[in-house]
Amino acid sequence: MVPLPDSSVPWPPAETDRPRALYDAWGAWYSGDPDQLSAYYGGGGGHNRMSPQPRPSQYRGGVVGTVARWWWGRPPSPEQATIKLHVPLAGDISSVSADLLFGEAPTLAVADQTADKVTQDRIDWLMTEGGMHAALLEASELASAYGGVFLRASWDKAVADHPLVDAIAPDCAAPEWRAGRLVAVTLWRVLEDRDDNTVLRHLERHEPGVVYHGLYEGNRDSLGRKLPLADHPETIGFKVDATGGIPTGARRLAVVYIPNMRPHRIIRGTPLGRSDYSGVEHFMDALDETWSSLLQDIDSGKARLLVPTSFLDTHGRGHGASFDMSRSVFTPLTGLQGAGDKFTDMIEQVQFAIRVDEHLAAATALTEQIVRGGGYSAQTFGESGDLAITATEVQHRERRSFSTRSRKIGYVTPELASFTEVVLEMDRSQLGTDVTPQRPTVEWPDGVQDAPEATARTIQLLSDAQAVSTEIKIRMAHKDWDDEQIAQEVQRIQDENPVVDPMAAAGLVNGQDTPPDPPEDSPPERDE
Repeated sequence: MVPLPDSSVPWPPAETDRPRALYDAWGAWYSGDPDQLSAYYGGGGGHNRMSPQPRPSQYRGGVVGTVARWWWGRPPSPEQATIKLHVPLAGDISSVSADLLFGEAPTLAVADQTADKVTQDRIDWLMTEGGMHAALLEASELASAYGGVFLRASWDKAVADHPLVDAIAPDCAAPEWRAGRLVAVTLWRVLEDRDDNTVLRHLERHEPGVVYHGLYEGNRDSLGRKLPLADHPETIGFKVDATGGIPTGARRLAVVYIPNMRPHRIIRGTPLGRSDYSGVEHFMDALDETWSSLLQDIDSGKARLLVPTSFLDTHGRGHGASFDMSRSVFTPLTGLQGAGDKFTDMIEQVQFAIRVDEHLAAATALTEQIVRGGGYSAQTFGESGDLAITATEVQHRERRSFSTRSRKIGYVTPELASFTEVVLEMDRSQLGTDVTPQRPTVEWPDGVQDAPEATARTIQLLSDAQAVSTEIKIRMAHKDWDDEQIAQEVQRIQDENPVVDPMAAAGLVNGQDTPPDPPEDSPPERDE
């Protein structure tokens, strides 16, 4: 591992070409932008060298032309305008993936919460008000689209008094691996991309305990010469040492890589993860073609009239003619065919059928295949209606989605625990807090909750059976409460419902079985 380069080298690095080719495709689908899809598959990506270039076979007719191109890559027809409709299902899949994982924030718990309350409180604050939960939601969505995501910890005392957590897409990263583990990574961002092919880049290389920063002026294929960081307002604030680095105060990397799913089915043997779109891109392409075909049917299904030329109003030579729909009287010219017939017989109405059911059935089948290929159940996307069902029924109907969630949790948990320890180390060393850096345990919520009515019925049944304590009942009703809130609620319930001493109620004195004296007006007991 070496610091940032001093001389011009090809950039981006050649070893990232193959993954970035996939990132370009998945990113186009994730964007939901028809122009990006047309640019990528049609080869119109401008200076984006990762975009496929058009082939001669794309412009052929017949079987060869059909097989050689995707629908989004078909060149426009000069004879007629092509209606292209895009269904942003890819973005929906990534959004659902993020909601399944981080819709509810996981609990990061230190080993001894009572003895180290300062650290636990700091972690809880970072997760909520510190923006860590929001960053995890963003990271999960990016990982679903790009197959993985980098989480970066940093600090800026001028911006915030706590560590900053960012989610970075992998299309601007050059990772380095050892035994399948991330040992270093170089992140970059384009600060300026000028018309004269001049590109200004900021490189940020992460190694254990240090981050190197560099500013470079080159072109779209080369890093170029290294400039002082003070030459650009985006990098002027980095206070680097003589080697160009800044110590982070952490023992490990300030960046972790979280894969979406493994193994990678295209680049085998890589630690990189695979996208939820991997293998279903052609189905998404066909789905867009199906919906566009339906829209074309709707356009073709508009009622149109075929009228003789004698009914048209000419607008002069070279200006064409038009038909006035509001006109009441027409005078056909003598000698025209059909002039002796009724005017209505000379006007023909044309209206093609709109194949709604066929298109919707095809679209539904394609959608189910895309969702299933991404590892989810169709019910997760609302295909089963809005009927009220219990959490158990949800788990059963969406079993595939929750199985995928469990697999993703397996990849996230160790990286999130390690990353949190790095954040705590940075929080103590750079921001001066009193936390004790340590690796917390990650506790995940169920991911689905019963309706309040179902929870209330369950608590009532357990209470009637005397099979649950007041504390457990409160925990079941308020799963988001901490121990202090639960203890306060237990005390309030006990204060409102005081327990009567049964011995005092029975008149037992000092634990002796001495019944109270009978009233004076009570009849005397008689021997049987």
